[in-house]
Amino acid sequence: MHDPFFSERSGSVLFWVPIAGIAVGASVSRETLQRRYAPMAADMDPMDTFRAHLSGIEDAVRRRVASGSIEPVVLRESDLEARDPGVP
Repeated sequence: MHDPFFSERSGSVLFWVPIAGIAVGASVSRETLQRRYAPMAADMDPMDTFRAHLSGIEDAVRRRVASGSIEPVVLRESDLEARDPGVP
């Protein structure tokens, strides 16, 4: 499995989620992370935000794959809506 990383070129965190023994590639943009988890933080680090909400982000990828999405899964803000416990 690869380590997650921030791609300046795409402006997204690229990461992999294990699903049924397969590493499924996914991404979430800096803007999506900021709007969902840190709307008041103008200088947030997308990797810090990603790590802080990893469980909910991985769950969102699993939901998308279960509903038929194929790799690479690109998360949208609506995928992260009010499903991560502890996030208002």
